[in-house]
Amino acid sequence: MKIMFKTPRQSPTTSPARTARVHFADLYAGYPGHPVLSQLSGEITRLTMTALVGPNGSGKSTLLGVLAGVIHPTSGELHCTGERQPAYVPQRGAVGDSLPLTVRQTVEMGCWGRRGPWRRLNGRDRTVVDAALDRLGVGDLAARQLGELSGGQRQRALIAQGLAQESDLLLLDEPTSGLDPEARERIEELLTALVADGVTVVQATHDLEVARRANACLLLQDGRLAGQGHPEEVLTTSALARIWQTL
Repeated sequence: MKIMFKTPRQSPTTSPARTARVHFADLYAGYPGHPVLSQLSGEITRLTMTALVGPNGSGKSTLLGVLAGVIHPTSGELHCTGERQPAYVPQRGAVGDSLPLTVRQTVEMGCWGRRGPWRRLNGRDRTVVDAALDRLGVGDLAARQLGELSGGQRQRALIAQGLAQESDLLLLDEPTSGLDPEARERIEELLTALVADGVTVVQATHDLEVARRANACLLLQDGRLAGQGHPEEVLTTSALARIWQTL
């Protein structure tokens, strides 16, 4: 197994927009006694919105975990360019409602990677947290308990935590699942704006309309890559029927 994190070197003729932020080859990963990903090869292009699509159990969350560094591949190669570790935003349900955390404390946890857990934040950290709260429109909710928020507010708080990590690669697991249409649209607009500002965004989604609006798509089936490329080329009627009819 080979895992590499490195800063990209650009030649004068290389377009940054076409450089792979992450490249993986022949990747295998899973959990003890439960393999999930098999022979997975693909890439995430910088400065794009990439959608991970597939049925439940197809490996979307596992792939996000591998890209985030929280799940270690059992074999294969993973090359990540960039100076910072990816920022990972899990599904909303993975964060307990009973945790006695305010919105601000939740976002401050995004600074732990560079400060260490529970260490006092410095002035720059507080500026980063304030900017993330404002960017996601939850600054006025900073003193509220996370468990008191609506689904859309809570999701924006978790994305703000991801932004506080100051990474140029944001990984999200079903960021709009279970939200009302207005909340989904607001999250989509925010993610699109982040890409325009230089952040590479990868999101796992069941929503095919969200996936079709992405710049690129990875279609997964049974832990393998069933398609990769522009959504119009990948999410064809025949491909989707083939995958979902096998369930």
